[in-house]
Amino acid sequence: MHSSPHVVSDVMTRAVVAVGRDAPFKDIVQLMDQWQVSAVPVLEGEGRVIGVVSEADLLPKEEYRRSDPDLPPSRLRSAGTTLAQRQSLSDLAKADALTAEELMSSPAITVHGSTTLAEAARIMARRAVKRLPVIDAEGRLEGVVSRSDLLKVFLRDDVDLAEEVRHEVVDRLFPLSADHIRVEVDEGVVTLTGWVDGTRLAPVAERLARAVEGVVDVRCHLSGASALSDPS
Repeated sequence: MHSSPHVVSDVMTRAVVAVGRDAPFKDIVQLMDQWQVSAVPVLEGEGRVIGVVSEADLLPKEEYRRSDPDLPPSRLRSAGTTLAQRQSLSDLAKADALTAEELMSSPAITVHGSTTLAEAARIMARRAVKRLPVIDAEGRLEGVVSRSDLLKVFLRDDVDLAEEVRHEVVDRLFPLSADHIRVEVDEGVVTLTGWVDGTRLAPVAERLARAVEGVVDVRCHLSGASALSDPS
């Protein structure tokens, strides 16, 4: 049985394709196609991550192939340019880029293996990225975690989930009435039914069960005699 919370090192991909600073444009495209990935880390020295080249970094070369950009570089470099204009300038530079160093977004957005899956998901959402390099304390590449990796927790077996909910939630919150509580899991949906000796803890049980990695939903049907006399 796996215990919560899961961390990035539990689900990350360890066999990772990466490139050096001098990797040519075409080689990067070929690697992405071969490995079916949307981005590759850029490394230097003993595997330290210095940036990431993504599909978005490569597309400007095609975008600006046949037409002049709306805003020429001379205007974009002038004072008072907007964020959109500065982004256009960045895209222009990448349209002429030939190597990973010229293409990469730097510094790279990274996480450590000990980062929780929830935090990794928040970083991906806030920074609008699909993959995050996983680094050690010295900044060396250990793996990559992707959106699909984060979803692996929902592949956990129902029996495994039921065991964790019982051990981590029911047994700890209701030591006196644990034998009267039934934990059922069907397609990731947890159902708690039975009698408890303190109904004030029922909402806590529901919240903790929902926090177990891989749980899709929780239905709490716990009752007890204290529900009639509990002033809260």
